[in-house]
Amino acid sequence: MTDLFDAAAEKRRSLLQPLADRMRPRSLDELAGQTHLVGAGKPLRYLIESDEVPSMIFWGPPGSGKTTLAKLMAHKTKSVFIELSAVMSGVNDIRQAVREAEANWKYRNQKTILFIDEIHRFNKAQQDSLLPYVENGTITLIGATTENPSFEVISALLSRTRVFVLNKLDADDIESILIEALVDERGLGGRAEAAEGVLPALAGMADGDARHALNALELAVKSIKIEPGKKPIVTLMMIQEALQRSHLLYDKNGEEHYNIISALHKSMRGSDANAALYWLGRMLEAGEDPLYVARRFVRFASEDIGMADPQALVQAMTAYQASHAIGMPECNVILAQCAVYLSEAPKSNELYSAYHEVAKDIRELPNEPVPLHIRNAPTKLMKNLGYGKGYKYNPDFDGLVDQTYLPERLQDRLYWKNRPRS
Repeated sequence: MTDLFDAAAEKRRSLLQPLADRMRPRSLDELAGQTHLVGAGKPLRYLIESDEVPSMIFWGPPGSGKTTLAKLMAHKTKSVFIELSAVMSGVNDIRQAVREAEANWKYRNQKTILFIDEIHRFNKAQQDSLLPYVENGTITLIGATTENPSFEVISALLSRTRVFVLNKLDADDIESILIEALVDERGLGGRAEAAEGVLPALAGMADGDARHALNALELAVKSIKIEPGKKPIVTLMMIQEALQRSHLLYDKNGEEHYNIISALHKSMRGSDANAALYWLGRMLEAGEDPLYVARRFVRFASEDIGMADPQALVQAMTAYQASHAIGMPECNVILAQCAVYLSEAPKSNELYSAYHEVAKDIRELPNEPVPLHIRNAPTKLMKNLGYGKGYKYNPDFDGLVDQTYLPERLQDRLYWKNRPRS
């Protein structure tokens, strides 16, 4: 009787878990979208199956399966699994986990996998505290991050781990997960249906995040008023209301920020106005500061266009001033106009290259004196020393004047290639 009671209680408790947790893959073969890591014959799968799992960092977008893979590894290798969140945990939590790991090995002869979600949120001291235990094998560390670990994980810890990149799930992967969630007893067990076209639409809107998709499906089902004898049907409108995506995959302080501004810059440089508009929209619709974009346009106007179309700088500055005056969302079309203009303008990096050569000479060569004939001579002493002597006042001459302006040792330098030698 007690066993039946415990089983029923466990079933009720499991149903209180979010759908995304209930539908976690139970084996490596069920894990979606990461066959490059855990497919047959792949290195990580071999390490797992041979129980030779090293400390590692999983780098991938939200909902790609980082936590799930870590749990599967612990189960497959019969390791004790300890999970910490870098948002909620500190050095004391790490020490407690290490004590547990030492006890697991001493008394149970079991390895311990310490999984730290969002490890990029640990500061340097917290990451440093992990080093001796990773190095001596007390714990097998698995850190999960959505940020580029080369920027967010200290080099000492990074050198002691292997980085595995998880791919963003494609829409087909997520649709398969949703179909399974509808019919599997761990999920909705056939107690609800989706109208035609709803699951592909949800899979696309989830933007590679399986957890996001499952949460939206579960919320949509729970919002339906169930009528006796009728199976609830999820419609697209219900999904849209449940999803209400208020953010896009765009972290203004993270790697994606730099990826997208790079894509915008290179699209304009490549004269692809169509692509430039898309990347501009990705930034603005995700909440980027329009003045940041406008400042990049001002720089682009001189760096990539320069004297090929001097009006580009005028257009960029005007867009900056207009965006500053009216802000978002009204300035979006102003920045769009500027993006198109800069994309379609002729390109030249000669100004950028010229100044780069100047800066290089200034850094690497001695500070050359100003030639005497172009020095200012406000005092009699300066005149007696030859300041300004022999200077030819250009307006008094017709055309170019045979006169040098660079220091003597730099006479052979030609920074601005379009300017003929005098």
